[in-house]
Amino acid sequence: MESAISLIILLFAVAISIIVSNIIPKLSGTYISLILGIILGLIPFTDSSVLAFNDKIFMLLVIAPLLFFEGQETKTYIVRKKLKNIFSTAIFLAIISAITTTLILHSVIGLSASLALIIVTISVPTDATAMGSVSDGLIIPDQINTVLKMESLFNDATGIVLLQAALIWFNTGHLAFSQNISSFLISAVGGVLFGGIMALLFMIFRQSLVRTNYNSINAQNLLYLMTPFIIYLLSEKLEVSGIIAVVTAGLIFNNEARRSRFSAPRQFHTGVELYNFLTEILNSFVFVVLGINLTRIAKQQLNGAKLPFNWFVIAILIYITSLLVRFIYSKLVSKFSTKQSIIFAFGGVHGSVTLAMAFSVIGSSISSNSRTFNFIILIESTVIIMSMLVPTLLFKILLPKDEFDNESKVKIDNIRNNMVQLGIEHVQNMDIDEVVKQSVIYDLRDQIKNNKVSSFLKQWKFAGSQEAIFTPHQKLQERRALMEAFTCETQYLYEIALKHVIDSKYIYDLNSEVLLSESLVLDPENNLTE
Repeated sequence: MESAISLIILLFAVAISIIVSNIIPKLSGTYISLILGIILGLIPFTDSSVLAFNDKIFMLLVIAPLLFFEGQETKTYIVRKKLKNIFSTAIFLAIISAITTTLILHSVIGLSASLALIIVTISVPTDATAMGSVSDGLIIPDQINTVLKMESLFNDATGIVLLQAALIWFNTGHLAFSQNISSFLISAVGGVLFGGIMALLFMIFRQSLVRTNYNSINAQNLLYLMTPFIIYLLSEKLEVSGIIAVVTAGLIFNNEARRSRFSAPRQFHTGVELYNFLTEILNSFVFVVLGINLTRIAKQQLNGAKLPFNWFVIAILIYITSLLVRFIYSKLVSKFSTKQSIIFAFGGVHGSVTLAMAFSVIGSSISSNSRTFNFIILIESTVIIMSMLVPTLLFKILLPKDEFDNESKVKIDNIRNNMVQLGIEHVQNMDIDEVVKQSVIYDLRDQIKNNKVSSFLKQWKFAGSQEAIFTPHQKLQERRALMEAFTCETQYLYEIALKHVIDSKYIYDLNSEVLLSESLVLDPENNLTE
């Protein structure tokens, strides 16, 4: 019961966050989620109702599917093409950054080398989603964007292996260097092989099933959603990298999606909608959770669990050192220009995996109630926030804005209005029953949200009356009227596309809405609007 209440509160906060981010588009949804999490942590009822953070559940239910979906967005030929860059940034850059920063913390602040390495390795993983939130509405050069995305997909495993080594060192006083290298290779290579094999087996099974008379859309999509959880759990049981395994599985599924989208279009479309839905929900969920836990730690500070103030200095040192290492590395190794190197350096934004790794030290002989644990969480939370806040401000100066502006929005709205008006005019000239005509016109006006709530309530009341039940002939008239109206609309969009009034992607977006509306009319399995 407690876990259900906790989940409901968190998901409600996620829903509010997404709504508010649409109301205030200039403020990244990540920050809104973080603020809502802080508010939940400040309210006694919600704070006490949300369960304590569990890193294992978080990695399984949030991080695994997110990385799987990120992998699925990535074309495998890009990974092959950028394999050298992936090894360079995800492994060597991560290790160099960790060693350099550890030495600085040990020599300047006086932290023990093992504790310094724990703190530093937690902040090794970067987050492509968090990077997307700080650069929202801006154009990142394709080359830099690709390198940053590849880095974030694969450097999580490096960070986790380094953290395991640091924790062993912290608890035993010994750093088994050669053992950790072999562990990393086994973990990484094993993750690639296991994730690839499992994904291929899942893919072959589902593709064989879809080509039979026994295919089930619901069963197929359930298998699709279960894939990252199953692969991650089994990988961890085999002691190989679950993170790399789910990323590899996602890459394999990218090829599948590109070559099987028309074998079962309804199933594929449902899968795309599930993917978009879960990605947005999980990304917001991560930062709501971060906000709550930041507030809880701040409360402990106010209640007398004081920590040395140098946690803030340490966080700044980690962030600045990381920036310098990334900048120098990109200049010397990647041969980027100065501007490209600056973008790459500040593009190393931290997020969900850093949060999960920070809390994972609970189960690694560092108690969640200890000063050491709170010390680590405060540092990592500060690093996460700085890594998001600084580039949010800096990129507005360095990067050009996306071409979608108020003028483009006005153009799209005008095109949409003209499109719908043509469909309505065609229906008005048709020789059909008046009750059918008015019903169709109401539906078409809904495409531009031109029906007020009062009008909807009248239609809602009418829908429950005897008059709203059309005869078979009237149903045929309604379907024909809608189909002809949609044909007028798509023809208009085609003509607009030829004139190059606006970027074609916006026309495609409008056209897809019309086609989806048309599919609702034609779909024989749609029993809700009959």
